[in-house]
Amino acid sequence: MNKNELIASIASETGLTKTDSAKALDAFVASITNALKKGDEVRLVGFGTFAVSKRAATTGRNPRTGAAIKIPARKQAKFKAGKALQDSVN
Repeated sequence: MNKNELIASIASETGLTKTDSAKALDAFVASITNALKKGDEVRLVGFGTFAVSKRAATTGRNPRTGAAIKIPARKQAKFKAGKALQDSVN
């Protein structure tokens, strides 16, 4: 399912227009993004948790030349599915 299909699905489920559904989806994504930027965690009970984890700097290898390269430390957004979501999928 892509974004347009998700918007159409939201519109049909809620009775909103596609324009309003698109605005709601964009606001949802922006809210989660802003919370993660602040370092907060977003928990949606029954659905899952969005969080930020820190990855340490590592040394890797260029597969073409074999030369060692430094991979810098970074933050990474993660999603962990909640029990209800996992149960519904299985």
